[in-house]
Amino acid sequence: MPKITIDRNKCKGCGLCIEYCPLKMIKMSEEINESGIHFAVFEDNGRCTACSICAWVCPDAAIEVYK
Repeated sequence: MPKITIDRNKCKGCGLCIEYCPLKMIKMSEEINESGIHFAVFEDNGRCTACSICAWVCPDAAIEVYK
């Protein structure tokens, strides 16, 4: 099963991963990171295909995709 990890402290909350996820499985957290920014979180509902688009568009390399 695919797995995505998002480093909450690397994420600057730009939202590109949210915008580009074809299945809309990433959202902005209600929590804030150590920089005081709402960070992206992966909502695992079993539909992720590990397409890696989220990781490709992340300007801060905060996302890792495991197939």
